[in-house]
Amino acid sequence: MKRKSNFLGIRLMLSTSVSGLRAFLLLLTFNFIFSTSCSAQKNPKKPKVKVITAPSATLIYDDINYISAIKSVEFYNDNKKGSFPLITLGTQEKLRLDFDDLRNGSHSLYYSVVHCDANWQPSLLSPIEYLESFGEDRINDYRLSFNTFQTYTHYRLELPNFSVIPKVSGNYLLKVYEDGDATKLLLTRRFYILNQKVSLQAEITRSNLVQEREEYQKINFSILHPGLNIQNPYFEVKAVVMQNGRSDKAQLTEKPLFIRNNQLIYSDDRTNDFKAGNEFRRFDTRSFRYKSEGVAQITKDSLYEIFLFPNGSVNSKSYSYQFDEDGNFFIINQDGTTNDYDADYGNIHFALKAPAPDANGFAYVVGKFNAYQLNSQNRMTYDVQNKQFTLDMPLKQGVYDYHYVWGTDEGKILDDLVFDGSFYQTENNYQILIYYRAPGSRYDEIIAFAQLNTATNPRNY
Repeated sequence: MKRKSNFLGIRLMLSTSVSGLRAFLLLLTFNFIFSTSCSAQKNPKKPKVKVITAPSATLIYDDINYISAIKSVEFYNDNKKGSFPLITLGTQEKLRLDFDDLRNGSHSLYYSVVHCDANWQPSLLSPIEYLESFGEDRINDYRLSFNTFQTYTHYRLELPNFSVIPKVSGNYLLKVYEDGDATKLLLTRRFYILNQKVSLQAEITRSNLVQEREEYQKINFSILHPGLNIQNPYFEVKAVVMQNGRSDKAQLTEKPLFIRNNQLIYSDDRTNDFKAGNEFRRFDTRSFRYKSEGVAQITKDSLYEIFLFPNGSVNSKSYSYQFDEDGNFFIINQDGTTNDYDADYGNIHFALKAPAPDANGFAYVVGKFNAYQLNSQNRMTYDVQNKQFTLDMPLKQGVYDYHYVWGTDEGKILDDLVFDGSFYQTENNYQILIYYRAPGSRYDEIIAFAQLNTATNPRNY
């Protein structure tokens, strides 16, 4: 009886243990399900960031930003920030490109260069004839923005570099595109390579035409070529003069006025006359902590909101000097440590109090900061009742020159000076490029370059 009693006791203990184990396992399962559910509610799965890719675009042989997310494009000779993008062949000079991409996600960007003739059409040379090495490479120097309201990726490129080395002089077009697909363009920029073979003498004067003397500036120059045998200058030589580096202000001259012994003279009364315009307007946003030149108010929302003082039309009969940078801009960050990736963007509010010149056009804000493009991003809205144009535009911290123009919906300038007027006293930079195509050659070389300023190179001014 005692053995049976012990056996029953053991069975009871085992039964109790199994029941307890089942209950324990059920409790663990319930806790796991509950904790998983709570965790899912507290930490919902983040949606995937939509990567915006560049659409296919038609190549334009000019300074163009092809998508609105490309901002703050700087391209210059690295010896001086903001300078004209020209280097001398066979020297250690470099061109530097900086720009921001405001799109989300990562992108694989490539670049290549195209050699062009004096008229900015592709030359007859193949890439192997104008490049020493590769024709395409990837941009590997980039960094994400840090501690900014506006996120972006900053890219940098130097030319020439180990992969892309031009070996002849002339006009070049730099193309930046996505995923190795040259149709998915982000930006294009013109640049110039000089092979000095002749010298230039140049001067700036008021126009020789009496009716234009109050508004125009004229560039006269001579080509001295004792070391270069130019057989037929009417076919072999072309001269291009630009105002403030603007391609839309360029004038091409194919025939000199006089031909003398080893000298070509370009001083015709009706060539290389430029409307002088007026000084550029400007504002300073190097810091978002305080108001500086041109800034009326600063507020902070999802971005910094920068309200500029309203401008008025200055198209009057009297000239008033104002310091400017001849349309240039400079990315400068006084609130952080670098200009490249911790300078923030602010939403700039422009206002122009002026009547509309006519009912068929639009006012645009232009400058080197947007390559003087006319598009929906810089087209102003007009308030008929208050006779005021307004525009909001995101721009990176820095110092900016800007200018108002009147243009069509398609982006063609109707009147560049309707809001500013034109005065011969205006301070401007002029660039002179001399192109030469030797008999039997298949491309245009740049054999001379000069840059003049009305304040430092005048004559009878």
